[in-house]
Amino acid sequence: MIPLAKPVIGQREEQLVLDVLRSGQLSLGPRVPAFEQAFATRVGAAHASAVSSGTTGLHLALRAAGVGEGDEVVTSPFSFVASANSVLYERARPVFADIDPVTLNLDPDAARAAVTERTTALLPVHIFGFPADLPAFESFGLPIVEDACEALGASHADGAAVGGRGHPAVFGFYANKQLTTGEGGMVTLGDAAMKERIDSERNQGRAPDMGWLDHDRLGFNYRLSDIACALGLAQLDRLDDMLAARARVAGWYEEALAGIEGLGLPLAERGGDRRGWFVYVVQVPRGGPARDDVVVALRERGIQSKPYLPAIHLMSFYRERFGHREGEFPVCEDVAARSIALPFFPELTEAQVEVVTEGFKAVLTGP
Repeated sequence: MIPLAKPVIGQREEQLVLDVLRSGQLSLGPRVPAFEQAFATRVGAAHASAVSSGTTGLHLALRAAGVGEGDEVVTSPFSFVASANSVLYERARPVFADIDPVTLNLDPDAARAAVTERTTALLPVHIFGFPADLPAFESFGLPIVEDACEALGASHADGAAVGGRGHPAVFGFYANKQLTTGEGGMVTLGDAAMKERIDSERNQGRAPDMGWLDHDRLGFNYRLSDIACALGLAQLDRLDDMLAARARVAGWYEEALAGIEGLGLPLAERGGDRRGWFVYVVQVPRGGPARDDVVVALRERGIQSKPYLPAIHLMSFYRERFGHREGEFPVCEDVAARSIALPFFPELTEAQVEVVTEGFKAVLTGP
């Protein structure tokens, strides 16, 4: 079976984790600020705060941006559900707008039309690692929190790395990400006061100069351990090689799949914006086998794949909570119904890509 994803863990990671274990300081130790500084430097941010997941990072970033009860946050319906859920954690409402059919990111014109007097922030998602149109969203004059959980290694047309424009930008380090700490995340920021707030709220609301049992604000247990940060530091040391390997695998896929009529392939770059390769997601042709049937047929051939991603507004919780129905965001719904993630990870070989693409072609063309 060719797996969908596979983390890359080597001897350097093992050694740094052992060093932490032997030190006896597994949390709130020196690896946390070391990882934060190294990551901030990597993306060109002034500050960074390590957190327990991308989801918790989004929650803290939205709080720091001023989102609260009764507010609205304009965001994409084509994302992992955590981006919308994080808005609800503060009793605000995620207001969806349709996506661009090529980049699959939140469409700026649709987002502008969704802004109301209650809109407190924008939450664009760099979906599958392709940069959202930040210059367009910045023209709105509203606070921005970037969901960059899938976008490490991506860059904007001006050369700035995703996460380095000064807005709170949230990265995720789940096992299938470009960099993994098993679980974990990072918020990059340009504002020192915002970092101080996030650092406190991730640690039960305790300020740096306060005693262990003293807290001056509401907080959460959203810390990232020294063990996870040791993994992150080792992964950062070879991130360039891992990103290059992902780009190489993407190139093999693009070459092999380019001739299939009606198949939607992901952009590597457009107008100077460059993708940080996270997953390899395509849209099956209209009029051919249904996406879900393709998933089953590939599994029967020993190839893992996954529907990626369902439209958030059509999930049962969001239908019941907000009354969403089919037809609200037609571009998103069409893309979501046809999208499929193929096996994709740095150690995937060219021979394995050939097996996947030949099987995929056979399934699309039928017996």
